This record gives sequence, structure tokens and C-alpha cells, in this order.
Amino acid sequence: MILDRDARLIFTTRGLRMFGYGLVSVVLVLYLAALHIPDAQIGILLSFTLLGDAAISLWLTTHADRVGRRKVLLAGSLLMAAAGLGFAASSSLWVLLIAATIGVISPSGNEVGPFLAVEQAAMSQTIPDDRRTGVFAWFNLTGSFATAAGALAGGSLATGLVSAGYSQVDAYRAVIVGYAIIALGLAFLFSRVSPNVEAPEAPDVSVARRLGLHRSQKTVARLSALFALDAFGGGFVVQSLIAYWFHLRFGADPAVIGVALFGANIVAGLSALSAAWIAARIGLIRTMVFTHLPSNVLLIMVPLMPTLPLAVAVLLLRFSISQMDVPTRQSYTMAVVDPDERSAAAGVTGIARSIGASISPLAAAPLIGGVALAGAPFILAGGIKIVYDLLLYRSFSGLREVDGKFTRT
Repeated sequence: MILDRDARLIFTTRGLRMFGYGLVSVVLVLYLAALHIPDAQIGILLSFTLLGDAAISLWLTTHADRVGRRKVLLAGSLLMAAAGLGFAASSSLWVLLIAATIGVISPSGNEVGPFLAVEQAAMSQTIPDDRRTGVFAWFNLTGSFATAAGALAGGSLATGLVSAGYSQVDAYRAVIVGYAIIALGLAFLFSRVSPNVEAPEAPDVSVARRLGLHRSQKTVARLSALFALDAFGGGFVVQSLIAYWFHLRFGADPAVIGVALFGANIVAGLSALSAAWIAARIGLIRTMVFTHLPSNVLLIMVPLMPTLPLAVAVLLLRFSISQMDVPTRQSYTMAVVDPDERSAAAGVTGIARSIGASISPLAAAPLIGGVALAGAPFILAGGIKIVYDLLLYRSFSGLREVDGKFTRT
């Protein structure tokens, strides 16, 4: 896979950013719990984290082609640093709420902020349509490996500091400070990206637009509603809450949790590579649905396992097929909209996912904190995601791709 300098930089920033997300995801909820913040308020904080990210990212991504893609990426990096420093600097709930709302921090270990939408548009502009899914698969593999490494590093660092005599709060805080430092490094790398990543020409202002979209408004609206439902289900089992569940259910320490999440992200990243091969044979929509359905059944099975090794094994099996829909979903979104709508389409669908994911932690955190219903978030997540798969197939399976464009059969 031959990429130009800007694409290589974007791959590098993706890896560094996802390492930071993985780093903080293992300790974020543990840190808040160590500050004696009640489970219900932790759920509120996680929701405000995602809602604030959605609001800021919506404006940034739908204006990226006008104000400049590099400026948007740099702004996102500074918001990452602000969130990390805010969480590390204070234990006040109000300060944490402000940092969660205006900053960029990932409780799930997954992509948040304006970055991915702008990066997808930039790379789709420079690669042929028939290579897009494959490049996106490698792009997601880079992120998965980096998230895995970050989760392993975050858990190991926190456990090592506690073993060295630091309090749990100080150990978790050190990891979060590391996240802020990574964000500053990210800002430096984005400043090195050339003007070639900018939109080639200004959008035609004579065309009626809404949120940066024109011809594809209805298609993007339908996709956004479905993606929001999927993310709502996923919000019940964000990586920080999975880490918290393993800690409460089996007494696992951060190092063990970090190893488990490291393995999960590794197998998820490897699974994404096969997505392009499968999609070339059965189509993007079928790849998204047919790989996602069994992964959601496995998700429901995780809390039914009686021991930590069995629960981790089922989780790893689930992740081995759960992420095949990611590069195909991203490629499909780029394919069904016009080139001058790509930043906006990726941004709007991404924000819809953020909003969907922001609601469910309100219920998930108290459920996990309770003994009787601790496994309910896994069951709810799997069930909701199965409904999403069926609705997606019903809505879009009638479209077929011809020369990079989709038409209804």
C-alpha cells in the first residue's frame, strides 16, 4: 500500500490518538470511582463527555472544508489536551463536567472528536474508489492496534504506580496526564500536514445545503438514524464500563483488564483487514450485517460466563468479527454521497453515533454498579445492535454498486 506524505502523517496521527484513547479508557471510570463519585454521576459524566463532543464536532466537521481541514484537526488536538488537563487537575464534579463537555476524551477507547470525518474525506480525495475500503481497513487496523497498545500501557502503568506506593487516585491521574501530553504531540504532527489535504475548491454556494449536505440529505439522515441506534446499543458497553464490570464482577486489577482489552483490540483490528475481501464478493451492506449479527449474540453471552477466563474468551471471540463493519460502513458512507459532501456526511453520521452513544451510559453505569443487574448492559447492547442490523439490511440491501456509485435494484 503506497501512500503519500500526508496520508502517512494521517496514519501516524491516527495511531497516536488511538493510543491515547486506549490509555485513558482503562482507568477513566476507575479514576472517577476512586474520587468517590457515585455511579449515577459517573454515568452523567460519560454522557456529557459524548454529548459535548458531538456538539463541538458537528460544527467543526460541517465547516471543515470552509475553515480548513488542518485547522479543524489542530483544534481537536487542543480540545483533547484541555480535557485531559481538566480531568487531572480537579476532583470537583462541576470542573469534570465542564472538561467533559468542552473537551475531547474517549471513555470507550473508540474514535471521538472531529478527526475521523475530516481524515476520511481527505483520504477519499486522494485514493481511487476501488481502493477506498482496503485503505480504510488498514486505517482502522492502525487504530485498533494503537488502542490495544494504549489499553495495555494504561493498565500496566496504573498497576505499577500503585505497586510502587502511589494511591489509586494519583496512579490513575498520572495516566490521564499522559493523555494530555499525547494530545499536544498530536497537535504538532497535524501542524506538519501540507495544504494538499484541504478541499480542492470551495463548495458551490448556489446549491441549497443543510449541514454541508445537498443531494444526499435524505440518505445521510437515514444512515444517521441507524448509526445512532447502533451506537446507542454500543454505549451500554463502552470500554471503560467493560473495564469497570470486569473489576466488580471478577475483582480483576487494571493490568489484567488492560491485557484483556489489548487482546480484544488486536483481534478486532485484524478482523477489519478481511472486510475489504469479503465486501468485494458479497457487497458492503451484506458484509456489515452478516458479520455484525453473530458478534452481537456473543456480546449477550459475555455476562453469562461464570469465570474471568471464559468471559474474556467470549469477548475476544466477539471482537474477532465485530469490527468488520467499520471500514465497510465508512466506505459506504463515502460512496453514497457526492465528493463535496464527504466531510459533512462523515461528520453528521459520526455525530449521530456520538449522540446515540452518549445516552446509554446514564443507565449502564448504575446497572453495572448493582449486583443483580450487572450483566444487563451486555444483553441490552447486543439486542439493540441486532435490531440495527436487521433495519440496516431492510433499508439499504436494495442498492448495488456500479463504478463507485450506488443505484437501487
